[in-house]
Amino acid sequence: MTARTRAIAKKEAKQLFRDKRFLGVLIFFPVFYLGLFGYAVNFDIHNIRIAILDKDHSSESRELINSMLSTSYFTLAEYISSDSEIKEILDQKDAQTVMVIPDDFSEKLHSKQNVKLQFLLDGVDGNAATIINNYVQGVSLSYSMEFQAEMLARLGKNVYSPIQLEPIFWFNPALESSRFFVPGLIAIILIVTGVVSVALSLVKEKERGTIEQINVSSINIIELLVGKSLPYIILCLIDAVFILVLGYLLFGVVVEGSLLLLFITTLIFIAASTSMGIFISAISDSQQVAFSIALFASLLPSVILSGFVFPIESMPFIIQIITNVTPSKFFIVILHGIILKGAGFFAMWDQIVSLIIYIILFLGLASIVSKKKEKAA
Repeated sequence: MTARTRAIAKKEAKQLFRDKRFLGVLIFFPVFYLGLFGYAVNFDIHNIRIAILDKDHSSESRELINSMLSTSYFTLAEYISSDSEIKEILDQKDAQTVMVIPDDFSEKLHSKQNVKLQFLLDGVDGNAATIINNYVQGVSLSYSMEFQAEMLARLGKNVYSPIQLEPIFWFNPALESSRFFVPGLIAIILIVTGVVSVALSLVKEKERGTIEQINVSSINIIELLVGKSLPYIILCLIDAVFILVLGYLLFGVVVEGSLLLLFITTLIFIAASTSMGIFISAISDSQQVAFSIALFASLLPSVILSGFVFPIESMPFIIQIITNVTPSKFFIVILHGIILKGAGFFAMWDQIVSLIIYIILFLGLASIVSKKKEKAA
């Protein structure tokens, strides 16, 4: 059995290396995806273009403007001189937000009255507008506290805060989006590579008519599936190493946990991905159909339903149930635990069990479909 499995794997590896274009895609795909998602899918907004309408022209208003522009979040788009220019600036996207400082800004500050500082935001992109609003509130609050402390110091009084908030962020202190996305990218890239490559490999035998020769030989279905999948499993493991190395070089993502546990869980996930590819090959009769189903079944659920971009906890209950269709959901939890938190086996054993159930389920479905097709033939 081992000899026959090895022979099939060797044959598949030779065919893979002969197809230079397909092999190039499988190797280039992880690098391209990591760069694309790592830099493009980023919730950290910097260099927000801000236009300023300063009606007060006081030293206090200039200090506020300087505190706003001294951060890495804001960059000055332009100064404007009237309210009538605001709509045009936002319409033409010359600025993402406009700060309006009222003409009684300094007067109200010194008379201890509330000052209404107006920010007008482009709300077309609701997510970006929310983030910008949080930045604006943070800078404004910081300036307000500094001004209060300065005024009390002039009066010889100290600022007293009965409660001081000291947030400490574990696992991702700088709150960098890339550190959250890179582990998820590993799952997405591996599942797409594994599902598509295995599905196409098995369907190719059907199109060439060689599957009948294999069926009448002494090779059983387990030897065929393991032998055909083994080269792609090894290739997926190599891709995973590439992604981890590039994640470290480009984004500074370091594996905090056990490399052995990461290797074992990655192997289990790749087996789950290839089991999906085997099932798709069982229900497909051409490479075109197999490719379309494999891409649709692997990529879209992994991006939308796995928690990679959208938190599963915020989805409706019925959608949370549907998220179980993709093994990426379980593997992303494992990757975040090992890579970012340094967690051990007992923190993720249930996710590992879910992946194993996934493997058994799809291999069982593939076997049932294959037997039904053989009987029909």
